[in-house]
Amino acid sequence: MGPLLLLGADGQLGHEVRVLAAARALDLVALNRRQLDITAASEVRAAITGRFAAVINAAAYTAVDKAERDAAAAFAVNRDGANHVAEACAAAGVRLIHISTDYVFDGAKGAPYVEDDAVRPLNVYGASKEAGEAVVRAACADHVILRTAWVFGAAGSNFVKTMLRLSGERDGLSIVADQFGCPTPAAALAARAIAAAGDEARGTYHCAGEEPTSWHGFAQAIFAAQREITGRPRPKLAAIATADYPTPARRPADSTLDSGLFQATFGEAAIDWRAGLTAVLETLAALPDEEGDL
Repeated sequence: MGPLLLLGADGQLGHEVRVLAAARALDLVALNRRQLDITAASEVRAAITGRFAAVINAAAYTAVDKAERDAAAAFAVNRDGANHVAEACAAAGVRLIHISTDYVFDGAKGAPYVEDDAVRPLNVYGASKEAGEAVVRAACADHVILRTAWVFGAAGSNFVKTMLRLSGERDGLSIVADQFGCPTPAAALAARAIAAAGDEARGTYHCAGEEPTSWHGFAQAIFAAQREITGRPRPKLAAIATADYPTPARRPADSTLDSGLFQATFGEAAIDWRAGLTAVLETLAALPDEEGDL
């Protein structure tokens, strides 16, 4: 595979793509937001050239609640920025791997979502990502859109690290138990994004962890795994309803993704998020006290 260009290099996924590329000695050019602002079309056109085999676009506006107050910023990155990247890839003849989200769905299906289910985002973030998908499809024929969910890793901000931090500050935690989804280790997603970059298949695919759970169930798994690694007692967890924890942005009640098509098309195994969780916690446990959360 030829050189890869990674956008959004400092995010959770970008971090793991960089780690994996280094481990595999892949030719990777990684650009963070300071190095390339995807909302600037001229910068994007200058950066994406025919020397690259593929672009992995992990750059995104992901602050779900903040997006409700600043829709313009969310759409500038997730729609307009995605369009700039897709148009530049098409002009340069470069394959595009674009990361999207389960939040393009409303969570009302009552069964895992497949790729051709109708989209109906409930919040600004989901709407901006759905708009990004649309412009990618329109602008760049050689694309793969990977919809993922509940991404977590040792780098960046995510639910796992938030739970670990809060457990050190409080005796008990109240966690929403009526929202369901698929936790996805950033490292596993990175491996599959790289695999898609080196393939020829095109289109939209779901790529998330197997075994859906609730946020409460996810928290239970986090603290059970933490105790196995550190012996630390589990905090008391109270299961609450979405109505008991109001947020600016509405969340889908059940945005479980069926990733079978991706697995069959690209020959990849299902993602075991529990194994990925253990790996993340072991990584955090090995960090110095001022850096780790365990």
